[in-house]
Amino acid sequence: MWLFNKVKRKDIWDDPVAQPLGDIEAAHRIRAICRDAAGCAEAIGSPGKRSPNQQQIERDRYERAAKAAMETAMKISDELVRDSAVREIVGLCMKANNIKTGRALFRAIHAGSIKAEVLKEHPTLEGEQA
Repeated sequence: MWLFNKVKRKDIWDDPVAQPLGDIEAAHRIRAICRDAAGCAEAIGSPGKRSPNQQQIERDRYERAAKAAMETAMKISDELVRDSAVREIVGLCMKANNIKTGRALFRAIHAGSIKAEVLKEHPTLEGEQA
């Protein structure tokens, strides 16, 4: 009967934030979200021997994580810290093979050095440099 008593997995991005975060704390939270969600992003980016149900569960987890990370990034006021955090989210999107969102976020990065690093890691974004 242990199968019926499964507790729903609680992820870091599902935890509510009790107080407003400072820029550094928000960047740390985004990095933690992206690292925790990397497994599900890779699972949907390269479908393997997963059932359609398991694939959908991983997709839902990835989408919740990406949404939470993007919402947190929008609240960061320091441009360099925000660009660095968005870089983490772009990496997550690219692991999930979510090129459309990755390109949109790549365009939001203003710092030239961070853009260059992202292009080095993900050359498929090459045509999006402005």
